[in-house]
Amino acid sequence: MEGLSVGSVLLTGCDGGLGLGLLKGLLEQPSPPQHLFAACLDPQGKPVPKLPCPLADVTDPNSIKAAVRKVREEVGSAGLNLLINNVGTTRRSTLATETAENMTLVYTTNTIGPLQTSQAFLPLLKEAAEARRQQGMSCSRAAIINISSILGSIEVPLPRQWGRIWGSPPAALNMLTKCLALEYGSSGILCVSVDPGCVTPPLGQGMGPVTEEESVRGVLRLLARLSATSNGTFWDWRGQSLPW
Repeated sequence: MEGLSVGSVLLTGCDGGLGLGLLKGLLEQPSPPQHLFAACLDPQGKPVPKLPCPLADVTDPNSIKAAVRKVREEVGSAGLNLLINNVGTTRRSTLATETAENMTLVYTTNTIGPLQTSQAFLPLLKEAAEARRQQGMSCSRAAIINISSILGSIEVPLPRQWGRIWGSPPAALNMLTKCLALEYGSSGILCVSVDPGCVTPPLGQGMGPVTEEESVRGVLRLLARLSATSNGTFWDWRGQSLPW
């Protein structure tokens, strides 16, 4: 199967874990991106030297604006083809112990961050979509991929020990994906939520755990085959459609 072929990519959350794995996976594609931007919380300690690292903090509007300027300098009128909102944070809690402070921190990073980043890069995404207007919707043309979690699915039953409160932020992110798809779809921008499957302990049969290598391969394989019919939908790393 052919790999993901895309001209320019901005990937957030590259400091480690899945983000770093996706970054390496993109570089190892048969046709790696001509422009690959690795957004890290610690730009000075970026994991892959020689890659532009324009965005430090997705919760800081000034940091996002500076990143847009940097990316535009590199891609010019070709625009940005693919934005992967991967940054996220968690706080272990239950419905009984959750606090407003914890929830504010998590929602600010996991939901508001992707919203602000998507809004700021919209002009560049539109330029990319327009430049390839003869093509159908795809990650090669223009797309926003929100890295979410099966925990955000309201339909999927979860073991009691996980606590439903854990699913609230990814559920909000999934709703954001749906809103982005409805709003940006007419401009040719594909918007999809993806569960990378990096869940430990396992939630149930077929739901985890999964190694980082398996997840990266699966997510990149999925991105390569997304199309207009995928707009506003939720998928897992295995390429299976998930219920909202």
